[in-house]
Amino acid sequence: MTDSDIKILEPAAAQPPSNRQALFLRYFIAILIDLVVLNLFVEYSDYVIIESFTISILIALVLQILLRLTIALEHRLADFWNARQGGFSRFMRFFSAWLVLFGSKFVILEALNLFFGNYIDFIGRFHGLFALIAIIIAMLLAEDLVLRLYRRLA
Repeated sequence: MTDSDIKILEPAAAQPPSNRQALFLRYFIAILIDLVVLNLFVEYSDYVIIESFTISILIALVLQILLRLTIALEHRLADFWNARQGGFSRFMRFFSAWLVLFGSKFVILEALNLFFGNYIDFIGRFHGLFALIAIIIAMLLAEDLVLRLYRRLA
């Protein structure tokens, strides 16, 4: 390769992205990962039915927003209880985390039902709650796997 060939392969503007651009890219990729995971469940599982790909895009977006809100609430409660000392505060730290992380799944399931009603169906125990939990766990694992891979490339 000559020097002119290498210059063609270089990006036009080699400046690092702004914080807003990096945040946008991070959530855009997370939504795409969630979309892939969600549609793999639709394709290979009898427990998740989504009427169309367009609806699954919207579901992935709503799931990403609700999961980020859940994690933000859990961290805020953790900071609150970690600022206090004693056994009760330590207990409340773990109890509140469990309550938010577990209880949020009911809120998410109801929100999806409210937004998408007849276009989505989670089948199984507790009106598909276990299917939703499996999807959320798979999404978080897939996001973490991609993030780890990305960090190893540095």
